[in-house]
Amino acid sequence: MTARNPSRREGATNAASITSTAVTAAPITPVVIRLGRLGDTILLQPLLRKLQQRYGKPCRVLALGDWPQVLFSAQPEVDGFIPLRSQYGSLLFSPPRWRVAMALRRLRHSPFYICEPEPRAGTKVRPMLALAGVPAENCQFIQPMTMLQDEHWIDWLLRFGDQTPDAFRVSHPWTASIASTEIAPQLQVTEAERDDRDAWLRVQGMLGRPLVLLQPANKRTIRWNGVRHADDDDKSWPAERWGALARAISYRLPQAQILFCGSAAEAGYIESLLSATETGSLRIDTAVLPLGRLKALLEIAHSMVSVDTGPAHLAAAMGCPLVVLFGGRFPCMWAPRSGHGSAVTVIGGMPEVRRIDEIDTVQVISAWRTLPSRCAAEVTPDLSAE
Repeated sequence: MTARNPSRREGATNAASITSTAVTAAPITPVVIRLGRLGDTILLQPLLRKLQQRYGKPCRVLALGDWPQVLFSAQPEVDGFIPLRSQYGSLLFSPPRWRVAMALRRLRHSPFYICEPEPRAGTKVRPMLALAGVPAENCQFIQPMTMLQDEHWIDWLLRFGDQTPDAFRVSHPWTASIASTEIAPQLQVTEAERDDRDAWLRVQGMLGRPLVLLQPANKRTIRWNGVRHADDDDKSWPAERWGALARAISYRLPQAQILFCGSAAEAGYIESLLSATETGSLRIDTAVLPLGRLKALLEIAHSMVSVDTGPAHLAAAMGCPLVVLFGGRFPCMWAPRSGHGSAVTVIGGMPEVRRIDEIDTVQVISAWRTLPSRCAAEVTPDLSAE
């Protein structure tokens, strides 16, 4: 099935007019808290834009890890980050969490939107807010807000953005004039990220070739003691099928460079997939990609085929045509959306498919072949330094 990827709500007013009428009080910086993984963070982008329009200033984001800084490096709706390395352990014995609390203290007069869906996650956030002296009436929590049947995660977040902390109901009331028109992530790339990408492609001898990226791993693939057994991972697609897919793409698009890509932790796994692929003289290789380089490659790539994981959401947010394989999750809630209007084709998912290995290779090859091509101007890197 092909997921619908509208970047604007039907019948909505123009975003520029929304921005001009959104703020009726003194602008203030919203604070958004989401201690999720890569895909969870990407799905925040439409909410961040909505809150920027509503409160008149870009958001400050408290998130786990380093990826928010990379994801939102060129986004006008974000003006800063409060990184948290780990949410685990007691606040009493965690100096990094004290430092986060002190950063939040400087923003304690702002509206706080806590996008943590699980009650146990809220127990990690509330003590930091209390230590920071953030008043309860400044905070809005998503956790008590029930999702609608078959509601997409982004739509839930946008409904949450219509809520108002008690302290701001008079000064910044929600009105229909500030309803968000953006319902899909749309990420941008910095010039530094483009320069890094083009330099890397030049060194690899790939500059100017169409790129097809294959993303076989997900957050569950690698454990502390090695690769998780396929029987214990509903997002695992057999190595021989990845190999057959790579060869089929290469035969169909012989000028393309095909890359099994992944993080440094996944390097051994993607190399094992390559070793199981009969490459011959075909242009099929592996690439360990830092997040910023992956983002910049997706800006120009011909296409991506991925399991249901964070990089699939990144591909859609960068406008890269995408085929994504779903296992035991509902695509209606989690399918990647593209704010650029690029194609996202979903295969599998609940309730019909519970494991990705139920999807055969022919289905995936056929779906990839039917992806519309990107405009040549969109996918050609800068060759001026060549």
